Amino acid sequence: MKCATMQEFFVSLHARNDIRDLAETHGVMITKEEVIELLHSTESSRVERTVSTSDVDKFQEAICAFANDLPNSRQNGYLIIGATDNGELSGLKVTDSLLKNISSIRSNGNILPLPMMNVERFELDGGDLLVVEVQPSFSTPVRYRGRAFVRIGPRRDIASQDEERILTEKRVANMASFDASPCFRAKIDDLLVDKIEQEYIPKAVAPEILADDHRDLKHQMASLGLFDLQYDCPTYGGIILFGRNPKQFMHGAYVQYGRFGGKSKGDSIVEERAFNECLAISLHKLEDFIEYGVCKTRPVFVSAMREEQVRNYPQAALRELIYNAVMHRDYQSNMPTRFYSFNDRIEIMNPGGLYGKARPENFPMVNDYRNPIVAEGMKVMGFVNMFNHGVQNVKDLLKANKNPEPQFNVDKITVFEVVTPIAGPEDAFEKDNAETVEMGNKSDNKPGNKLGNKTRNKTLNLTQRKVLNAIISNPSVTRPQLKEIVGVGETSIQNALTILKKKGIIQRVGAKKNGHWEILQNFNKDKNIIEK
Repeated sequence: MKCATMQEFFVSLHARNDIRDLAETHGVMITKEEVIELLHSTESSRVERTVSTSDVDKFQEAICAFANDLPNSRQNGYLIIGATDNGELSGLKVTDSLLKNISSIRSNGNILPLPMMNVERFELDGGDLLVVEVQPSFSTPVRYRGRAFVRIGPRRDIASQDEERILTEKRVANMASFDASPCFRAKIDDLLVDKIEQEYIPKAVAPEILADDHRDLKHQMASLGLFDLQYDCPTYGGIILFGRNPKQFMHGAYVQYGRFGGKSKGDSIVEERAFNECLAISLHKLEDFIEYGVCKTRPVFVSAMREEQVRNYPQAALRELIYNAVMHRDYQSNMPTRFYSFNDRIEIMNPGGLYGKARPENFPMVNDYRNPIVAEGMKVMGFVNMFNHGVQNVKDLLKANKNPEPQFNVDKITVFEVVTPIAGPEDAFEKDNAETVEMGNKSDNKPGNKLGNKTRNKTLNLTQRKVLNAIISNPSVTRPQLKEIVGVGETSIQNALTILKKKGIIQRVGAKKNGHWEILQNFNKDKNIIEK
């Protein structure tokens, strides 16, 4: 069958499901007999041999090139460690440590989207071989640290612009996920183009590659899965990550927060919020909200000279759970990601159960990605650092904070839910919350009222108290100085100052450069406020 363009050729392959059939056929690891046969064949676009065991960059470049499968052989590629170029064994002894290090390449976040690969050790008479089998990716171009590598015969190199165009067309033809699909009703104006061009692309693509990339912005976005060239519109992944109004195209694409006044959904709702923006914006807001609106710190008596600060939930654990929820959720559902807080626990539920190869019996050891472009974008923007480590990281953080074990409800077909119990006696944090709500509704709870001020103080976290201490010590302290004194970022300082001003504890007098902070009456002598 003749095809007018390369793209039509790939589309025809996709229509016949050839690529999917091939992936299923090659899901089984290569046999020992096949390895011996490859060992004595010439190096080609499918085979690379090396005696090195420490050149991790070389290994990852090779895996990236095999995943891109530029010749469109639709066959697996093989990195053989422990053999010379002519096929002779080097006498390598494959240790468990080496096997683990090579296996971790798949999920260390340096190769995006994640490669499909298997790793196996083979014992031969002249030594061991460590074989990495890499399947062709459905979501090309695959990049290693911002560079797309390809194989040209036996040689490995960085892809040219024309080669990247071919890889981008393969991604379109192999449309395997919702976030890679074109959002037909959207236009380029529906994206935060400046944010993509100035902030995202420089992080996603290596500087030297970007300097030589003279394509227009649409082609650059298409190579990252954010734009569909065939239909001249953003992809759903582009809208989810950088859309001006994602809910316009996906009604459930937001995070719904609710704070209940008791232990069940039947209790009154104390607070509710909706985080409607694209992930590039809303995840920053969620991070700050978790730190200042959800996580609470209370002093616990240890001795006459010392108190210990205890948190109801570790901030990093909740942040990890929310990031996982928005990354793995089903964006075709009209249900929002639910983030509910009760007196004794937090529940996070996202539409879409376990996906792909992940099953209740192998969770959390095996994972899969419903939204590979969204996952790639979150990694590039720094919201996630590693893949397939989230659940264990959450468990470790909760254990260190003395929270009970989290409950992952993975048996549900249409949703995924995690329940995180509170740390310590639930009535301690519950009491603080009840007092805050009650006093917040009283008309006499104003900046000049001492009872109201004390109630507000109970909601100050450690960062806010440190900022307040620094202002008391030096009313002319600047924000850069506060960052150094408190040891947190600019966003945390800004949020702390905003909360202190809203609570009527401080106010700014004079201009930004020559002004100073003023502690309002009834606060400067309150020992509870300035307690370190």
